[in-house]
Amino acid sequence: MAFSKLVKPESSELLHLSVLRTERLAPHWIRVTLGGGEIERFRPLGFDQWFRLFLPIGGDAGLDRVPAKANRMFGYLKFLRIPDGERPVMRNYSVRAYRAATADAGAEIDVDFVLHGSAAEGTAGPASRWAETCTPGEHVLIIDEGLTFNPQRGVDRVVLIGDETALPAIASICASLPETATGTAIIEVPSEKDALEFPHPAGVEVVWNVRPHEFPPGSLALARLRDLALPDEPFHAYAAGEQSLASGARKLLVGERGVSKDAVSFCGYWKIGAASPASKAAREVAAEPLA
Repeated sequence: MAFSKLVKPESSELLHLSVLRTERLAPHWIRVTLGGGEIERFRPLGFDQWFRLFLPIGGDAGLDRVPAKANRMFGYLKFLRIPDGERPVMRNYSVRAYRAATADAGAEIDVDFVLHGSAAEGTAGPASRWAETCTPGEHVLIIDEGLTFNPQRGVDRVVLIGDETALPAIASICASLPETATGTAIIEVPSEKDALEFPHPAGVEVVWNVRPHEFPPGSLALARLRDLALPDEPFHAYAAGEQSLASGARKLLVGERGVSKDAVSFCGYWKIGAASPASKAAREVAAEPLA
């Protein structure tokens, strides 16, 4: 079963938003703040809330042709019929932060992008290139997908593990935990500059792992998880990032360390060698029950 015990959103309708501003956080990180449009229809859930993001690579005309249920099988097939060059790029991202509307400003969503390659040098992928070059006023679409981190599995004791692509989700989870929460967050990043600090409960230890170029993504984080002293009391484990890291963490915890599979939330965001994030089919395979 895929994504067991996911928390579904209140609505999975298409929402039209606009770019409000961008901010370079580090050499390989850029934050895009979205708002305007139909932002008031977005329902924040906290934790690792994620969404489908449709980027206007071919202009706004392509956005106008995105079907209402582009995140479902038949809607996605219709989406693929949009001609190349006009079809928006669809990617999955986490809500890094949500700010409700105030008397002076509308609601806002921060989305943190990991930058791969360079837009100026022509080596960036389409999502990275867009994040580097987008300007205020550009339109995007999102479809809310809810949570992979299920709070019903516990919020008092946690073990969080991920690579750099999971950093926004782990940071948001920590912002949603009670101040009394305890546990460990293991985060693997490609360089020290990519280790973006974030607020977290005092009882949650953040362990950074800087990955040398020759090591495959996820390998250091999994090694650290294998040696980690797990909490004596029941805890909620969460693993996300490269597909083998997410599924490997689940197999390690459940198969080798005896953790109940009902206490583990996980999601493969991307796959080594794939040009785009792991497909829905790949994500389902990664979420299959252990034999």
